[in-house]
Amino acid sequence: MSPPVPYGNVVEYISDRLYWACYTSPPTSTTPFPPQVIPDPYKMIAPELVRPGSRSPAKRKPNQIINSSGLKPVYFTVDDALLYNAFHHDFGPLHIGHLYRFAVTLHDILGDPKNEGRVVVFWSKPDGKARANAGCLLACYMVLVQSWPPHLALSPLAMCDPPLMPFRDAGYSQADFILNVQDIVYGVWKAKEKGLVNLREFCLDEYEKYERVDMGDFNWVSPNFLAFASPQHKLPPPSQKQPVLPTEEEDIYGCAIPTPFKNVLLHFYQRDIGLVVRLNSPLYPAEYFTSLGITHMDMIFDDGTCPPLNLVRKFVNISHQTITIHNKNIAVHCKAGLGRTGCLIGAYLIYRYGFSANEVIAYMRFMRPGMVVGPQQHWLHLNQDEFRKWWFEDTILAAALEKATSQSIIIRTPTKGKRISSALTPSRRAILGEVDSNHNDAQSAALLPAPTPGQPRKTSSRFASAASSRRVPSEVYDSSLVPVADENDANASPVRRKRSAATKVDEEDLARAIESGMTEEEYMIRLHRRASAKAPGKQRTATTTTITTTTVSHTVAATAAAEKSRNGNGLLGTKVRSSPRRQPAATGGVRKTSGRQVSGGAAGTTPPRRGL
Repeated sequence: MSPPVPYGNVVEYISDRLYWACYTSPPTSTTPFPPQVIPDPYKMIAPELVRPGSRSPAKRKPNQIINSSGLKPVYFTVDDALLYNAFHHDFGPLHIGHLYRFAVTLHDILGDPKNEGRVVVFWSKPDGKARANAGCLLACYMVLVQSWPPHLALSPLAMCDPPLMPFRDAGYSQADFILNVQDIVYGVWKAKEKGLVNLREFCLDEYEKYERVDMGDFNWVSPNFLAFASPQHKLPPPSQKQPVLPTEEEDIYGCAIPTPFKNVLLHFYQRDIGLVVRLNSPLYPAEYFTSLGITHMDMIFDDGTCPPLNLVRKFVNISHQTITIHNKNIAVHCKAGLGRTGCLIGAYLIYRYGFSANEVIAYMRFMRPGMVVGPQQHWLHLNQDEFRKWWFEDTILAAALEKATSQSIIIRTPTKGKRISSALTPSRRAILGEVDSNHNDAQSAALLPAPTPGQPRKTSSRFASAASSRRVPSEVYDSSLVPVADENDANASPVRRKRSAATKVDEEDLARAIESGMTEEEYMIRLHRRASAKAPGKQRTATTTTITTTTVSHTVAATAAAEKSRNGNGLLGTKVRSSPRRQPAATGGVRKTSGRQVSGGAAGTTPPRRGL
């Protein structure tokens, strides 16, 4: 009897049906299937969370063999059939064509009548690269074909020992930006949710034909974007006869151009490519595209570098206009169609669909292996929030501004008291960061909305600190928000002059209030309430209202202490206020804060002040 074949850990995906394992040598019909119970991380954490196809723990005995049917398992692998064509040190992930072939092979095995009731074991070699590609392939199959959510497709892989090896880019330097299987699975899942990939509409023959260098070297990254390597074809010298440029599909077949370039022109003409963007130095004449009615545009920047954001913004705007308005598709290429091409296409996918940088790199490599190389990976990661902000500005913010401009806004100017009907346009409104423009530009100030009733507008010139200037404000605002003219203004109306006189400010009283810590606004509120309490028809009890504001209470205490120090005897009755309606106290009485007189009353029994 031959010794058992060594194997690694076995991962269960569908109980009694589909498993993934690693073997150091190909398993045979005599290879024993592991008898131990394979733990399920979701059953260990929360038994109510059971992956699709898994049996509940109650149905499995501690020492029960997983192959409960008693039949021998079916083993299969794709290690020697689905190969990754590496550019340098990269080794994966396997692309969408590999996934399609894997799904066909697995369905043929599961659907074979001879395999009914038998366990199917998908196995791979134990080295890190083979295990990573096999595990990623099976998880992507569960997401795209079986419609599993990504976290359930990834949960069995958490039991791998050792953990799966991360992927790296196709550059020649040491890898400093890695992608793991989780990035690939989530990138593929998000693309499926956004309608960018659908295996039911995927054409394997077309994909495998045109991904070859000798057939055109291009791949569809999304339904609207095609990435391809630069065609290489030069026109003959001017002294020789120039070729006839094609204008129709039939003309392309007779063109004396290389086969890859001819396949590119034919495919672009048949698949509604409306824009070709070239990112590298010219290696072919653009007239071959423009003669077919395809717009050609150069956005050239150095190989291996990252594009400037103003160029990316231009590309995003033109691409979005081509897709949404002209209903055309876009083809982008650099010399190899990987690094610079992946930068711009990835930026648009983040802008439009909200991918993260890791997800969009993983998804693009799933569609076209090798995309985004070296520092370009970090560039996408650093600028992903900027690309999403562009989408917010172009959609949500633009819609809000358009709605604002379509409505007429009533604006009240604080200088003239007139109402102006104006449309608030973004070009006339100063941005929040321009502080100087917001305060000093009269036109911008006129466009600001009217203040809330009861809150007079403050400006830096009118409400400067009175503690430093020691001057009385030239204008006083009441609760109606109508500007009140100064008393010395000869052009002021009698009504406004009368209102200003009713709230006349005493300079000495104001100076003492400011010295005690009261602000000018609090002093004006105090003066306004004092004048309102003495108005005819008002109840006299209104003057005894207690003010609970901490600042005003401290101000009253400080004023009393200053007056006590000035008089020497602590009496408040000797103070004469400058209010025009306040009358002097009667002889032998003590003045209360309300203005009423009481008989007798020694100085030591003066009642406390209850309010202003």
